[in-house]
This record gives sequence, structure tokens and C-alpha cells, in this order.
Amino acid sequence: MDSSLTLPALNTDADLKLKVENRKKNVFVTQLEEHREQKDEHITHIPVITQGSSGLLETGVNTLQATLVLKKRVEVEQMDTQLMEKRQQVHDSMEILRERRAQLQQRQTETKQRAAEFEKFVEENELKRRRALKKFQTERQQNEQKEKQKAELCALLQDLQARRLYLKERVNKYKIFEDFLMKTLDLLPDNYLGYRAELVTAIIRRYETLSVSRQDLLQQLHRLTDQMKTSQDQLDALKHQHNTFKLTANQELSERQTQLDHTSEQNKQLEMTLRMHMSQCRDQVKEVGNILIAVRNLGEQCYLSHYGPLDGMDAATVMDMIKEFMVEKADLEKRAMRLTDSSAATAKKSTSGRIQLKSRSSGATVMKSRSSGATVMKMPQ
Repeated sequence: MDSSLTLPALNTDADLKLKVENRKKNVFVTQLEEHREQKDEHITHIPVITQGSSGLLETGVNTLQATLVLKKRVEVEQMDTQLMEKRQQVHDSMEILRERRAQLQQRQTETKQRAAEFEKFVEENELKRRRALKKFQTERQQNEQKEKQKAELCALLQDLQARRLYLKERVNKYKIFEDFLMKTLDLLPDNYLGYRAELVTAIIRRYETLSVSRQDLLQQLHRLTDQMKTSQDQLDALKHQHNTFKLTANQELSERQTQLDHTSEQNKQLEMTLRMHMSQCRDQVKEVGNILIAVRNLGEQCYLSHYGPLDGMDAATVMDMIKEFMVEKADLEKRAMRLTDSSAATAKKSTSGRIQLKSRSSGATVMKSRSSGATVMKMPQ
């Protein structure tokens, strides 16, 4: 809004003036309300304006239009001022954002550079680590190889020390013999058996011969000891085999003895069964003999001449003859029974005829005697 504009002059009407009358009775209340009820009629109340100036201007009846326009212009200027301030704030904020964006881009660039440097550093460290690991493995293999060599050398050193102690003990052991030989040589005369050096050489040669003989004897002793151990092992094996064979033989013998006892029991049972069977056979033979004798007696009683002499017949022929004789006897009995039955029937018929004739004659006599009494007798038919 243009600041050169001038405000119109306000009309000073009498109606727009605030009038306050009777100001002389302003009372400051220092008493209770109940004691001053009777004096309220002499008190003039001062009106209190609670509405703002803008409200008075808007609601006033005689407010000028120019005053309202001026008020609106003031408000518009205030709004423009606030808008300019907001624009300035937004502009400042945009500047700050641009600066922050530039700083952020710079930081991103620095971060990318640092990341690239860090990746390069990591790659270099990885290469160094691989080299160090390879070097460590190589050194480790070398250390292991050296440890093995050290262990072998320690074992060799221990063997050499043991060999040294053994040789030292042997030297100390044979020292007395050396002293004895030296004392013996000192006691011998100078011209005894030649020179002293030759004597010592002969003694040494003798000692070597005896040592070789001793070694041969020791080897022979070891060989014989080994042979004795081998023979002892063979003897133990043979004893073990003999004991095993003995146990097997005893077991087999016990089994065979058990089988023998079982067979003996079976033989005894079979003998008893055979004796019982023989006794039964004797009884059967006796019965068969009795039967044959009975058959022979029946054959003599039932002899038929067409079978020939009785002495030359066997039992089956005799039985057939007896059977035929019995069949013939049965036929004869049947025929005799038939003849007897027929004769009995004939006699019975003749007897019944006679009885009928007698009854007829007696009936006729009765009819004649009773005819007078009107009694009628019927003849039996």
C-alpha cells in the first residue's frame, strides 16, 4: 500500500462524544452492602465500556465509511507486511535449504570418497591378510618340519648319550683288566718272550680270539635257546592237542557208552518181547494142533469115499470134505423136513374130512328130533 496516501479528516460531531455527567459523587466502597442499602439513591454509577475500539467503530451508528476503508487499508497493509515477512522467511528458508543441500551433496561426495578409500583400504588389508596367512602357513609347515627334525635329533642325541654311557661303563669295567695287564708287564723282565710290544700284541690277539669264541658261543647259546623255546612251544601245542583229543575221545566214549546202554536196554526189551512172542507162538501152535486134531476127527466122522484115503489128505481138503458133508446133511434134513411136513398135512386133511362127516350126521339127527317143537336147525356148510 502506498504510504503517501493521506487520511481524511474526522468530523467531530457532538453525538460521537462520550459524555460523563455528575462526577462529584464517586464513592470508594469501604462498608458492607447491608449498611449501605439506604444510601444507594444518592450514588451515581459510572458507565464502563468493555467493547474495543474496532467494535465501537463497526457498531457505531454514525461511523463514517472512510474510517472503515482506512481500517481495512490498515489491515491490508498489516497483511502485506506479514506476507512480505513470510516471503522473506520462506526465501531465507530456501537459502538455508540450498546451503544444506550443498552441504549434503558435499558430505555425500566426501562419504563416497571415504567409502572408496575404505574399500581400497579393505582390499589392501585383505591382500595383506592373505599374504600373512600364506606366510603363516609356510612358516607353520617349516616349524613342523623343524620340530620333526628336532625330535629326530633329540632321539639321536639320547641314543648317542646312552651309547656314550654304555661305552663309558664298559671302559670302567675293563679298566681293571688294563691295569692288571700293565702291572703284569711291569713285573716281567725286559727280555721275557721278546719285546714288550709283541707280548702285548699277542695278549690282545688272544683276547680277540677268546672274545670271538665267546660271541660264537653266545650266538650258539641264543640259537639253542630259540630252538628250545620253539620245541617247548611245539610241546605245549602237542600237549594241548593231546588234551583236546583226549577230551574229544572221552566225550565220544561217553556217547558210545550211552548208546551201548541204550542198545542193551533195547536188546533186553526185544528179548522179553521175543520170549512173549515165542510163548504166544507155542500157545498158537498148540491151538493149531488141537484144531488140526479136531479137523482130523471130524474128517474121520465126515469121510466121503470119492475124496480118496484120509491119510493122504491135507487140512484144506479135509475142510472141503467136511463142508461138503455138512451141506449134504443140511440138504437131507431139508428134504426130511419137507417129507415130514407133507405127510403131516395129508394126515391133517384126512382128519378134518372125518370130523366134517361126523358133524353132518349129528346135525341131521338133531333136526329130526326137534321138528315137533318147531325148532329149525341149519346145517353147517
